[in-house]
Amino acid sequence: MRLKSALWVAAYLRRCQVEGLYAVVRRRGAEEAGAIFVRISRLDGTSDLFGPAPQSAFDATPVGERAFSASLREQPAADATVEAYLAREMKFDPDIWIVEVEDRAGRNFLDIVAG
Repeated sequence: MRLKSALWVAAYLRRCQVEGLYAVVRRRGAEEAGAIFVRISRLDGTSDLFGPAPQSAFDATPVGERAFSASLREQPAADATVEAYLAREMKFDPDIWIVEVEDRAGRNFLDIVAG
């Protein structure tokens, strides 16, 4: 069984805080199972964007865990490109979560958070 999106996001925010990073929920999605997108702002006009991995990635992921993959081919991408991508996703699925993290090094900790 997979953790609810709200609980996963809370744990992820805590992990970022422990590592000394500033992270916020920019958009709250569906509490139970909203898709989660994580934007890592490098504070130089570029960002990395991670979203739900394609179904094929779940074959290698333990049952119940969330898998993430880069949402854009170019990482980091210009902030305007990331914003345009997120706007399309919000139009397609109004239940998405958007978590924003600020880190010049681009650390994301997505392989550390369980759930």
